[in-house]
Amino acid sequence: MAVNFVERIDDGVAVRHVLASVSDKTGLDKLVPALIAINPGVRIYSTGGTYAAIKDMLGAAARNLTQVSEYTGQPEMQGGLVKTLDFKIYLGLLSETYNTAHVDDLKRMQGVAIDMVIVNLYPFAQTVAKPDATAEKARANIDIGGPCMVRAAAKNYLRVASVTDPADYARIAAELQKTAGTMSLKLRFELAQKAFAHTAAYDTAIAGYLKAQSLETVRQCYRFG
Repeated sequence: MAVNFVERIDDGVAVRHVLASVSDKTGLDKLVPALIAINPGVRIYSTGGTYAAIKDMLGAAARNLTQVSEYTGQPEMQGGLVKTLDFKIYLGLLSETYNTAHVDDLKRMQGVAIDMVIVNLYPFAQTVAKPDATAEKARANIDIGGPCMVRAAAKNYLRVASVTDPADYARIAAELQKTAGTMSLKLRFELAQKAFAHTAAYDTAIAGYLKAQSLETVRQCYRFG
């Protein structure tokens, strides 16, 4: 297996392209306008309900907003089951600044290097904690695309910020304001640490719930035939 090692990076990375897809929209109405105020040319790519929420909050500034399906050229799967699992998205997340082959790939695909991912996951733990929780409600709230984006962005913390917690929005905006729109390696690395802890806890919650269920409990959720 070929391993892609990196030797050269930038400490400060300009945030020009942002991918936002969140279940918890808390604080988004402050972070997104702040990103645009700091860099009026920033481009925000978004999906589904997040796209609609950002469009409503931006008004005239919605010119900075692009639907992910418009960017990738691939429509969302019915029911929103597939929205961001696309080569062009992961090319933008995993590409490296000083890798000429990656730069050529981006040009070939007419893609952009994504500098920040703002993602939080379907509320699995909150769903299964409710009195009316069922195995089907739990299954439906297992996020697939979200953890993939978080992990890809966190893996490439050398260039990309993986933002999973609304509590970090103010800190991120403050640093970008102070640095004229660039994010330090220090903050990107700290966000990556938090991102991997977030996905690990998420998967642990899913594994624990499924382990505690019986096949009969699962079967009772469905009609067969």
